[in-house]
Amino acid sequence: MAKKKEEVVRGAEIANDGNRAINKFRVSDAVMMIIITLLCLTCILPFIHLLAKSISGNSFVLAKQIAFIPKGITFDAYSSLFKDGSMVYSMIYSIIVTFIFTVLGMVVCTCAAYPLSKKRLKGRAFFTFVLMFPMYFGASLIPTYLLFSNLGLLDNMWVLILPLIYSPYNMLIMKTNLQSSIPDSLEESAFLDGASNFQILTRIVLPLSKPILATLSLFYAVGRWNAYADNAYYIRSENLKMIQYKLSQLVSSAAEAQTATLSEAAAVTSTPEVLQAAAIMFVTIPIICIYPFLQKYFVKGAMIGAVKG
Repeated sequence: MAKKKEEVVRGAEIANDGNRAINKFRVSDAVMMIIITLLCLTCILPFIHLLAKSISGNSFVLAKQIAFIPKGITFDAYSSLFKDGSMVYSMIYSIIVTFIFTVLGMVVCTCAAYPLSKKRLKGRAFFTFVLMFPMYFGASLIPTYLLFSNLGLLDNMWVLILPLIYSPYNMLIMKTNLQSSIPDSLEESAFLDGASNFQILTRIVLPLSKPILATLSLFYAVGRWNAYADNAYYIRSENLKMIQYKLSQLVSSAAEAQTATLSEAAAVTSTPEVLQAAAIMFVTIPIICIYPFLQKYFVKGAMIGAVKG
């Protein structure tokens, strides 16, 4: 009987807490919900609009009749993209470059952040200053171009990878996360068991840091995938241009033409707006496929790296 009474009391307390939570809902909460909903719509609605345009008939798009529902559904624009060998090649090439860039970036970021997160590192303040200095000061375009030219990196795949694999901002986030989430006592016990620094990093620290690793990997991948300025500055060969730069060329050329075609291999001709929408959707697909698998780690990792420290 006593246990039943305790359960009833606990149930009543939980119900009271729920009623209090409902009673605390105020007008300010409703305003915040409306603002958040509007912000979400500003991200989702343009995407839906592009999707509708990419599969709509040319006549409906030219007549400005497409908002969020496609009309005269056709996949001619996507057919043009897949028939065009250069776009498919650039997509595969961009995936390879992004993968290599993300892996090397995470290795460099981890190797920099882990030692700086430990108080036992001698000269930690000096090394932190040196590694954080590029975050505030950097060379302009012309000195950077001359440096890459002297190093023989121009018109080379590695000019898209090596210069940007170290990110002071990402290193700072990982350093803050390691300091707040990995207790010193855990590493001290591992040292007593005879573990080396490398063993502690690979067997203890990294397995416990999955959220921040996934978050920074997404930062690296999205940053490299969306960047196209370095393609314009340092790359001349067509076979070394990434998909985002191809997309910018397509949008620029299509905006000046009545109709736009990708190449002689692409037999289907579409209007500029339809072709642009299809190309944007085509380029966005890889990130859309990756993000859902990292979402649960992304939120936790971003909060730990931003709030604590």
